[in-house]
Amino acid sequence: MKATKREIFDEQYRVLAVESQSLTIQGVRSGKVLTIVNQTPGVPLTPADYPPGKLIALSDPSRKPVN
Repeated sequence: MKATKREIFDEQYRVLAVESQSLTIQGVRSGKVLTIVNQTPGVPLTPADYPPGKLIALSDPSRKPVN
């Protein structure tokens, strides 16, 4: 069965680690580990915002309305 690009947006993820410029998460269903790099260096990621163990979902940026 071939994976689709949208699959990453159809899963919940558990926060494994947070650093000011990256977030490491693991898919609850798939077990895949992903590292997300912060694209806004002036706004650091913090453990207060993403505590280890927190469940999060990813949103698809291509689905945002066009201005």
